[in-house]
Amino acid sequence: MDVGRIAHELRHHEVTDVLVSGVERAAYSSDASLYRVLPRAIVRPRRTDDVLETLAVARSLGVPITARGAGTSCAGNAVGPGIVMDFSTHMNKVLDLDVANRRAVVEPGAVHQSLQRAVLPHGVRFGPDPSSHTRCTIGGMIGNNACGSRAFAYGKTSDNLLSLEMATAGGELVRLDHGASRDALTGAHPYLGRLDDLVGANLATIRQEFGRFDRQVSGYAMETLLPERGFDVTRFMAGTEGTLGVLTEATVGLVTEPAFRILVVLGYDDMPAAGDAAPLVRQFTPTACEGIDRRLVDVLIARRGAQAVPALPKGSGWLLVEIAGDDRDEVLARAEACLVGCGAVDGRVVLDAAETSALWKVREDGAGLAGRSPRDLPAWPGWEDAAVPPEKLGAYLRDFDALLDTYDLSGLPYGHFGDGCLHIRIDFPLSAPGGTQVLHEFLDESAQLVARYGGSMSGEHGDGRARSEYLSSMYSPQALALFAGVKEIFDPTNLLNPGVLVDPAPAAADVRMAHVPPLTKNLALAYAHDGGDFARAVHRCTGIGKCRASTIGTTNVMCPSYAATGDEKDSTRGRARLLQEMVQGGLSGGFVNDGWRSPEVHEALDLCLSCKGCTSDCPTGIDMPAFKSEVLHQTYKGRVRPRSHYALGQLPRWVRLGHKASGVFNLALAVTGKVPVLKKLAGVDPRRSVPSLARESFRDWCRTNDVGFFEDADRRGMVPENAVVIMVDTFTDHFSPGVGQAAVRVLRRAGWEPFVVERAGCCGLTWISTGQLDGAKKQLRGLIGDLAPVARRHVPVIGLEPSCTAVLRGDAAELLPGDEDAALVARSTSTLAEFLAGDDRWTAPDLSGVDVVAQPHCHHHGVMGWSPDAALLRDAGANLQQLGGCCGLAGNFGVEQGHYEVSVKVAEQQLLPAMDAKPGAALLADGFSCRTQIADLTERRGIHLAQLLDDAQGGQGV
Repeated sequence: MDVGRIAHELRHHEVTDVLVSGVERAAYSSDASLYRVLPRAIVRPRRTDDVLETLAVARSLGVPITARGAGTSCAGNAVGPGIVMDFSTHMNKVLDLDVANRRAVVEPGAVHQSLQRAVLPHGVRFGPDPSSHTRCTIGGMIGNNACGSRAFAYGKTSDNLLSLEMATAGGELVRLDHGASRDALTGAHPYLGRLDDLVGANLATIRQEFGRFDRQVSGYAMETLLPERGFDVTRFMAGTEGTLGVLTEATVGLVTEPAFRILVVLGYDDMPAAGDAAPLVRQFTPTACEGIDRRLVDVLIARRGAQAVPALPKGSGWLLVEIAGDDRDEVLARAEACLVGCGAVDGRVVLDAAETSALWKVREDGAGLAGRSPRDLPAWPGWEDAAVPPEKLGAYLRDFDALLDTYDLSGLPYGHFGDGCLHIRIDFPLSAPGGTQVLHEFLDESAQLVARYGGSMSGEHGDGRARSEYLSSMYSPQALALFAGVKEIFDPTNLLNPGVLVDPAPAAADVRMAHVPPLTKNLALAYAHDGGDFARAVHRCTGIGKCRASTIGTTNVMCPSYAATGDEKDSTRGRARLLQEMVQGGLSGGFVNDGWRSPEVHEALDLCLSCKGCTSDCPTGIDMPAFKSEVLHQTYKGRVRPRSHYALGQLPRWVRLGHKASGVFNLALAVTGKVPVLKKLAGVDPRRSVPSLARESFRDWCRTNDVGFFEDADRRGMVPENAVVIMVDTFTDHFSPGVGQAAVRVLRRAGWEPFVVERAGCCGLTWISTGQLDGAKKQLRGLIGDLAPVARRHVPVIGLEPSCTAVLRGDAAELLPGDEDAALVARSTSTLAEFLAGDDRWTAPDLSGVDVVAQPHCHHHGVMGWSPDAALLRDAGANLQQLGGCCGLAGNFGVEQGHYEVSVKVAEQQLLPAMDAKPGAALLADGFSCRTQIADLTERRGIHLAQLLDDAQGGQGV
């Protein structure tokens, strides 16, 4: 069906938010699964009428419909070849909250976290809580019958579903209420009478094969339709994966939030031993019992450092057991009894809230962390969700490990062990010849194995495209015929999510990574963690969608542009999908693929702020700024570039030249700042200010304030033991010399003697962000050459501008792979907070009573981590509010034409509201970009940590 005709018909039916461009369709071509299916159109319904009109168009044109929430499906439930209906954009509200009766009414696109934020202040919560709770939608949870960690206490989504409204394939809007009588249902909806007859004719099959244990989620939940279950069509709909109707509204039950939660961590020799012990935990009535494996923990430590994981008990497999209740003494007594009553080799009761949160985060990030196998290969979903009766879990895990060994596969296991549910991503060789055959054979044997244990191929993710083919291993032909009969009743023309559950597509079809050729030649960056393969690097994105999560109330940064626009194509995941399309040659009917120069790729990357938030916040380790730099480098290599690349991308060069005649240069800047057309000629948005050069650079100040040059001191053998070298970046040197001056005073008070190097070098940051990577390497080699002698003398290097420090600590390894001097300098370079925190002699000034609103620079957060700064400030007594998100300027991004509105919207997420809320607070912003954004958008001024500490110690005079 022609895309244009579909769009025309939808708009003719007054469906207004329709997306059909190549960029948008590619962004929706995958979810969090293996699969890649290009839709013909995307509809983002604003109201129920849009859903009904879209269904009418679909019927008239014979185009299938796939409903989608956040696209976090691991089984391919949320991709389809026709119209994808994205409910997360507009139909995402909590419509009503009835605390007294413990219920809430939500639209299908309402994010789980948004619902919890609305209800938790009232002492109630929505029980099920998947690890993707920060972005998954309630509609998606209903579609898959999701569970999460606390389903042990609160049940599956179906157990918490009170009523729903859905549109049928035929266009009827149906209201279904839990507890409605069979007569009332069949009387109001004749086709439900046919469903009742179908159930009545198959009672023996249903009673024997369905509802055998809690996590039997595969297939349709036929047991809910039994007479003794009250013909509960409402809860039957949970887990139907959008194949029987399109949800438009739901009423969900809420549970009382317990007053106390205590975490017990139990250690075992290995994961199967932890699986053996899981049933023992039940006697202590926990709310959660989760399993994690040493391999998962080791990956997290390797990626984020040992501080990312609190101390764990001895062992190689652990159970995280949550005990909850309203009487603290009783809860603690159960926790202590659990500690000694479950056969653990070691264990501990965790009472500290921060430590508890950190341990749960290890489990929560499991799906992303498991995206790399223990062999550092890409690991994939597909068989990530099997469940067996809990008493059989340990034995199943041993056999499953043996099956992995048979196929020479590996992964990082974790899961809901109290419910017998295992999650794992496996390093299937999908891009290798015969890789999809390996996938097919392994899935087939895995299905047979779980069936032998009386288990379910899906414990909460649904069957989707990944497992529907193998339902025949679990169910009899009679049961499968039942599924087909149900589908015929609700959707006789197979309009809704075809290829899922009934008449399934082959599990090895439409695999995203199948036969993807490596892209290794003539790359500017090393991609060391991906074998030098750009194709493998961009396929790190498994689609778990953490980039869609709100950063409000967190310290996360990713993904600021998505937070501003709400468009899938502007998420880290959406951009990754476009890059995957590029390296794979583009789907048929997708977009015109011109390789690196594809306009669709550039459109998707345009609003990437290059903030580096994804490098730390995405569990899979995506580095979208690096990808953007590579694309720009390859696109414009040997070609004329956009004007801003010359004006902003080579800014340090012009500043150094201007310094020689600063008066004339400042006059030129002043004129440019007052003449919008001149800004436009430079590629700068006219609404942006143009900063002036300082009258006295930091280097000039150093010469008159006894800050020596390291090389001179080294030549004369006069480098003292207390020497430190300040890396003088362009921004500190020429725009904010006061920052450098304050750092000198702070360091001297701490007993150190600061030096600078003789040459005014540059890290190449602005060249990197504009994709001028050959120039960046030249600039960086010069700076490394200046600092390597310092590092060889074991003299610490302190960076003041976070983005420049991050180049030395991160980008240098990709730009100059194998360069020993670059590695040495990276190890020797620290931020001011890192350096002071490591100095046992230094005592922080008293900041008691000082309110500090801190906007950590994104590169600081993403590459170095801001925790030393936070610890320093809190130890000094400051009242610290650490913001998440980005300031919105992000180097050259917010200055360039076409980005101003998004830049401001990003600032409006957290920075501007926080400033308004605390007008008297100190605004801590180490990044020059962050301080510039504050100055451009408000009357306030930001300060650097060095200035805050200096002021607290008496200011100038040392």
